[in-house]
Amino acid sequence: MTILVTGGAGYIGSHTVDCLIRRGFDVVVVDNLVTGHRQAVNPKARFYKGDVRDANFLSHVFDREHIDGVIHFASVSIVPESMRDPLHYFDDNVEGTITLLEAMRDHNVKRIVFSSSASVYGDPKRMPIKESDPKVPTNPYGETKLMMERMMNWADVAYGIHFIALRYFNVGGAKLDGSIGEDHNPETHLIPIILQVALGQRNQLQIFGDDYPTKDGTNVRDYVHVLDLANAHILAMKWLLRGGHSDIFNLGSSTGFSNLQMLQAARDVTGQPISASMAPRRPGDPSTLIADSSKARKILGWKPKYDDIHKIISSAWKWTRKHPNGYEK
Repeated sequence: MTILVTGGAGYIGSHTVDCLIRRGFDVVVVDNLVTGHRQAVNPKARFYKGDVRDANFLSHVFDREHIDGVIHFASVSIVPESMRDPLHYFDDNVEGTITLLEAMRDHNVKRIVFSSSASVYGDPKRMPIKESDPKVPTNPYGETKLMMERMMNWADVAYGIHFIALRYFNVGGAKLDGSIGEDHNPETHLIPIILQVALGQRNQLQIFGDDYPTKDGTNVRDYVHVLDLANAHILAMKWLLRGGHSDIFNLGSSTGFSNLQMLQAARDVTGQPISASMAPRRPGDPSTLIADSSKARKILGWKPKYDDIHKIISSAWKWTRKHPNGYEK
């Protein structure tokens, strides 16, 4: 069984590739290495360097490999950047998905698991968020993810390409042995930034906004371990391989943690003081995002193993100490 993973050299993609291979799947990885890392890819995967927007490149991959299903991670995903340069996001995320779906249609590949996002909901009016709740994105990144979901729905109607869209919330952690982890440049995610301060690579953490309608005034997010997320993608692919219908699932721990709570948890794990200061809100950031992931647990049989925030931070801290400068360039 051969699975193509786009964006398989990225943070979540590389962990999913590793988990797929350990469970006996044959894996093909496509990544342009703009933000991904070749060193993060399990050497047992066959790697093709290229962009999913390149139709000729994708056609070459599909011609050479007998693909049974696709897990689609390839996208740009920084919310503030999407506010500054929305057309780049529509070009990369939406155009890339169109080209990928066209390649799947032309090569009769009928299954895709798609890495969507909680950002499709915008600033929800109730918590926890259900899959059926209104989708009103507050930033171009979320808008592109919603468009990609809708495109997949119509590709299913027209071409019989069955899909699972996984709307996940904040992701953290690393492989438990510290061999692969999170390495972005620039880094924009909260946990690695906090740990860079703990390591002495940053002077302090900036917390964007302390006037949100939350218990301590800072953003509240639902965190899920990257290994639990990788497992969810595999369960979703197995669902499609068994003949399951197209569907959409939230993925999260169903527990919200504020930025200040995350800071304190990191201080507990690392034993470091971790200096922090307050900064203005970032445009497009919702106040609170917490998932109702009961549907994924019931239908896909998803059972997170590492949904304690201290475990998530602890695994990320192990990666950070082993790779203080990230992957070797």
